[in-house]
Amino acid sequence: MENTPTVSSYLIQKLHEYGIKHIFGVPGDYILGFYDELIRSNMLKVVNTCDEQGAAFAADAYARVKGFGAVCITYCVGGLKVVNATAQAYAEKSPVAVISGAPGAKERTKNPLLHHVVREYDTQQKIFEHITVASTVLNNPSTAQAEIDRVLSMAFRYKRPIYIELPRDMVSIPVDNVPNCMKVEYEERSDPLAMAEAVEEATAMINASRKPVIVAGVEIQRFGLQDQVLQLIETTGVPVVATILSKSVISENYPYYLGLYEGAMGDDRVREIVESSDCLILLGALMTDIDFGMAVTPIDQSHTIYATSEKLSIRHHNFENVGLRYFIRSLRSANITRREPLRLGSYSNRSASTPFLADIGKKITVQRLFLRLASFITADTIVIADVGDSLFGALDLVIQRDTEFLAPAFYTSMGFAVPAAVGAQLADPKLRPLVIVGDGAFQMTGMEISTAVRYQLNPIVIVLNNDGYGTERRLLDGPFNDLQHWEYKNIPGIVGGGRGFIVNTEDEFDVALEAANQYSDGFCILDVRLDPNDGSAALKRLTDVLGKRVR
Repeated sequence: MENTPTVSSYLIQKLHEYGIKHIFGVPGDYILGFYDELIRSNMLKVVNTCDEQGAAFAADAYARVKGFGAVCITYCVGGLKVVNATAQAYAEKSPVAVISGAPGAKERTKNPLLHHVVREYDTQQKIFEHITVASTVLNNPSTAQAEIDRVLSMAFRYKRPIYIELPRDMVSIPVDNVPNCMKVEYEERSDPLAMAEAVEEATAMINASRKPVIVAGVEIQRFGLQDQVLQLIETTGVPVVATILSKSVISENYPYYLGLYEGAMGDDRVREIVESSDCLILLGALMTDIDFGMAVTPIDQSHTIYATSEKLSIRHHNFENVGLRYFIRSLRSANITRREPLRLGSYSNRSASTPFLADIGKKITVQRLFLRLASFITADTIVIADVGDSLFGALDLVIQRDTEFLAPAFYTSMGFAVPAAVGAQLADPKLRPLVIVGDGAFQMTGMEISTAVRYQLNPIVIVLNNDGYGTERRLLDGPFNDLQHWEYKNIPGIVGGGRGFIVNTEDEFDVALEAANQYSDGFCILDVRLDPNDGSAALKRLTDVLGKRVR
């Protein structure tokens, strides 16, 4: 019995086997025993954040970079604070294990009034059932191992969050009947007959088309299918675009990459190619309103091959049990006629065609700020954009490697970027985060810059400071969009590390950015003071469309 794992040690071991090396969270009495086991295990490093939502955003970013993330909090007062971030992870297909402490199984008899309880003891679990792909309560040592294996494998298979509730009196209980600890993976499976028919139909459609285009969606990154998609492109000569949510799914310097499809917001040349295609091959793309709903010309289903991890349709023909990975692999070996690839010229050259030369004393604008950043980012930079112009202005930045641009581009929850920088840099320490965040979003979760100091991280944080919610101002203006002015430059003194800069002009931005680049011992925060009515062209196009719906 000495070698029999406990419920907590088995869970820790399985998380480690799935590649998780850090776990984010805030301790509380119902989870303290598990925190103690985490420290004793030496398998997972505990990263204490300032707030539970920040911990969940960090875990989400960690999962997007590394493949799997975990957040650990106490019951209800902690668990219910991560609901929003978990919902985002579900919507954008990011596998995060939400581990919550809970009252002990033996404490729940005769309905005692225990603190943190909302309504019933299972209230929190019921909430998480709606925003996770699988959930479990580890209240039985006979089934704990199987339940841990089940939910972790579901997260790995579907790339969505899961919920694990751990009653505090189960932490040190040995599990029953444990075989050799092998990682269980829920494998994607395909029906061979359905696959053969789907590939035959897709091949015929592609060969008969004049202007096929591949749309590489976010699932290509989530499932690690970039190399297979690149091989398909090389084999067929069919060019590729990405969506806003999947920006940096492949290197934007790739020769066959045409650019980012942004519907009505984007480059007219890219938009025309996608919307006029007679064979749009959508691979792992989510048909969201941000990516496709703003299209000038709606996508015609009769011209599409639409494959995701959960469905496949060719024109109006739906196929069951045809896995995304195997469909792409089968297309690579299919008899698809190779064609001369369509090129618009170098995407990076188009985006950086206008060099930046700071105009001394001239007020900085959003457009000029992003033009300067275009020449600043390198292959060792991971760009993390929050919602609003932080995102829409950043879409024109050229990302040189895959998975080096993170943003909540579908769920669009404000406050993601600063805590995400913590998760992303811990997931890949070789990358330095460049965080682009509005002042509204920073005031929600910017305290996590303290976490960056504590764990010796060095993000460069650019605050687009227009004293309010810039996107909402364009939709429907009013005093409700105004914010209290903060002196962001003083934050390093408050949190005990880093450097701060005030930026009003183009030359001040140039100097501050270069100083931040040279300073690698800690974070830098650039308070970029913008005109309240300034905004990118992409934001204007988006709000012109959305504004009609608001009014």
